[in-house]
Amino acid sequence: MILKFLRLTKIVSVTLRYGIDEIAISGLKIPRTARIVKAVLFWRDLSAPRGERLRKALEDLGPIFVKFGQVLSTRRDLMPPDIAEELSKLQDRVPSFDPDLAIAQIKKSLGAHPDELFATFERQPVASASIAQVHFATLKDGREVAVKVLRPGMKETIDQDIALMQVAAGWLETLWADGKRLKPREVVGEFDKYLHDELDLMREAANGSQLRRNFMDSDLLLVPEMHWDFCSSSVIVMERMKGIPISQTERLREAGVDMSKLSRDGVTIFFTQIFRDGFFHADMHPGNILVSTDPATFGRYIALDFGIVGTLNDFDKDYLSQNFLAFFRRDYKRVAEAHIESGWAPKDTRVDELEAAVRACCEPIFDRPLKDISFGQVLLRLFQTSRRFNVEVQPQLVLLQKTLLNIEGLGRQLDPDLDLWKTAKPYLERWMNEQVGWRGLVDKLRAEAPRYSHIFPQLPRLAHQALTRVAEQDNQSAVLTALLTEQRRTNNLLRVVIYFGGGLFAGILAAQFLMHFYFID
Repeated sequence: MILKFLRLTKIVSVTLRYGIDEIAISGLKIPRTARIVKAVLFWRDLSAPRGERLRKALEDLGPIFVKFGQVLSTRRDLMPPDIAEELSKLQDRVPSFDPDLAIAQIKKSLGAHPDELFATFERQPVASASIAQVHFATLKDGREVAVKVLRPGMKETIDQDIALMQVAAGWLETLWADGKRLKPREVVGEFDKYLHDELDLMREAANGSQLRRNFMDSDLLLVPEMHWDFCSSSVIVMERMKGIPISQTERLREAGVDMSKLSRDGVTIFFTQIFRDGFFHADMHPGNILVSTDPATFGRYIALDFGIVGTLNDFDKDYLSQNFLAFFRRDYKRVAEAHIESGWAPKDTRVDELEAAVRACCEPIFDRPLKDISFGQVLLRLFQTSRRFNVEVQPQLVLLQKTLLNIEGLGRQLDPDLDLWKTAKPYLERWMNEQVGWRGLVDKLRAEAPRYSHIFPQLPRLAHQALTRVAEQDNQSAVLTALLTEQRRTNNLLRVVIYFGGGLFAGILAAQFLMHFYFID
């Protein structure tokens, strides 16, 4: 309880120092409150942009809040653009933890000291982030590996900070005018799930293994092999990858890397993950990408850190391809129809109204050269327009949009003249042809063939059974019809009996009545 109180005190102190309260209360439902707080805390220097102040505050609060800011930067459908842009600059500048703690974690997870498991083990880490740090080692068969070790005590730290975030989110939702629209509690809940997923390093290893399998025969992307005998939920061991960080463009040029090809390859890799695999690396910032300098794989991308991946089903892929192609053909009616057909816009939405909103939002983009058009911004504009028509933006598409912005920024950093549309359009059109053309039909039949191969020999028996059931149903229908006819006859007979009997009884009563009066008279 004391630790939680001290943590809360630090959060309040940092919040006041950077004026985060001013950012929040500026949107309070009671504007007068904002003016009162501003007058009381007049001594603060709040001249820096609000996004910059928020970023610095999160950095001061530590790795969990830095991670939270990184997640917030992906929710550009919810965050103001200036804040989202500033938060995207957050990096994990986290000191490494004691190597003895890393060794203890390895012993606990793998059941032996690193000196027993590896031929060599470097005590000093080569990289450190908010969740884990990395040590280099060598297996006993001579293969070089990277050992990723989870930070000790992370679960308890995360649980404490998330609990405080949930309280703050509840206040924001109650007091802030935009609170309900921004869904702060849902954002914190999403972050909670994301962090706890990242705590399981086996999940990351499985993601990396899947990505490696998808690009096994590709000459574009390298993914490290996982050594499953040395993997657990808190320690994973993977192939050591050697290359130049993609952000070090001068070193890449000096090494002789073709920068234009490298930028085009990055776009191709991204769209291959999206439209071929429906499984994409969703954290492809420069810190997680190297470029191979090995003669056998020179110039290829190397992907690292697979804690965050996104998945798309065929429905999502079809939606994206139709929207991209329709947008670049300026077919805004098709964009509107795709939203309604997907079920993301209410069925009663008028196509012409949504078409007009999309046109007003996107048409100005075409005043610029195609090479300057941002795919990520296209998606963002569509999301923002869709919100006006009560469209729920799907989480997997928000993650995709964030990744696309990363890829675009990276590609244009490598080659300022990169024409994203020229690179991506043939891929999108080919994918559409494969889905709706004869080739797509043949591929689907080939994929379904194993499922139906064991059914075909049974077709005669199944047909006989179906016909027998139909005959039995027809026979049952005939019997039922006969029963209904007989029932009607019985009902008619009963009516005659009732009417005749009732009339006879009434006649007898009448006769008795007349005779009674006759004898009395």
